[in-house]
Amino acid sequence: MQKDAVIFDMDGVLIDSEPYWRQAQVDVLAGYGMTATFDDCIRLTMGRRLDDIAKIWCQHFNLNIPSEELQLSIMQAVVALIRQHGEPKRGVVSLLQTLQGAGVRIALATSSSMPIIDAVLNSLSISQYFSVVCSADNEEHGKPHPSVYLTAAQKLDVAANQCVVIEDSVTGMIAGLAAGMTTFAVPDNIDDPRFAVASGRFSSLEELEQHLIKTGEVKGVMVR
Repeated sequence: MQKDAVIFDMDGVLIDSEPYWRQAQVDVLAGYGMTATFDDCIRLTMGRRLDDIAKIWCQHFNLNIPSEELQLSIMQAVVALIRQHGEPKRGVVSLLQTLQGAGVRIALATSSSMPIIDAVLNSLSISQYFSVVCSADNEEHGKPHPSVYLTAAQKLDVAANQCVVIEDSVTGMIAGLAAGMTTFAVPDNIDDPRFAVASGRFSSLEELEQHLIKTGEVKGVMVR
């Protein structure tokens, strides 16, 4: 069955922002006298919604501050890093152009908050490709709960089983699969056994684009 829509995750898919997220968390926590490593960030918070990230660190370090304070500080640090260093990942623009040219409906469904979404879309100059933008901040539950993907499908007016999800994290992959969507993983570590349950694994967006062109899995995207 050919799919009608493609829903992108943002961090780690459109932009290699995970290093910015890790750096922001490490720097902000250091300001509170706490030492976190990049590995800690990957293990504890990767793919999580910002309010969840702040709560996780407050509990992990037993910080006696409102989690909202930590949340705001991390968000501001991430936005600053994206504005200064943000670039699209290899293959992003080509894939978006291919999908748009084929008339495919395209959405963004991310754990990030709107200020970070705006910073990414503006820094990368790709906002024109997305007819729907959804933040898990507006959902009761963040990923791995599927709600942000289901909301995106609803706004696209496309059935969940007619959507393709592109993810890079285990948390996001679980969300896409739980939504009943074909979920492709483009992770940093393609050999991670946890991605075996994905609908497909690819080393890059370029490889994924070639797969879509060859298979015609998404309506309108095919060899011409």
